[in-house]
Amino acid sequence: VQLVESGGGLVQAGGSLRLSCAASGFRFDDYAIAWFRQAPGKEREEVSSFKSRYGGTFYTDSVKGRFFISGDNAKNTVYLQMNGLKPEDTAVYYCAAVEVTVLTRLLRVNEMRYWGRGTLVTVSS
Repeated sequence: VQLVESGGGLVQAGGSLRLSCAASGFRFDDYAIAWFRQAPGKEREEVSSFKSRYGGTFYTDSVKGRFFISGDNAKNTVYLQMNGLKPEDTAVYYCAAVEVTVLTRLLRVNEMRYWGRGTLVTVSS
């Protein structure tokens, strides 16, 4: 199983970035994919969760209306479109996967089985 994030970088406040999480080694439809982030000196926190079949999209309150998660089954890839970025969004963003039958809520850090290495997002003020 492999998860590879990409798309991070430096952006000014108010700008946008799209992160990608390319998954391999498992059946995409059977897994939920989630994005988490960890800012310097802080604990890793959940951002958004997605499952293509028997699932949906879920967001933490601080990103609702600004971030949008989506998936491409043909490419086994999940995207996180981040708009209206704020300096407090600065963090290393990780994608993670866990096998679930139905996704009904935002997933938590300790529920995930597989993790990518992360991609750094820096938002300047």
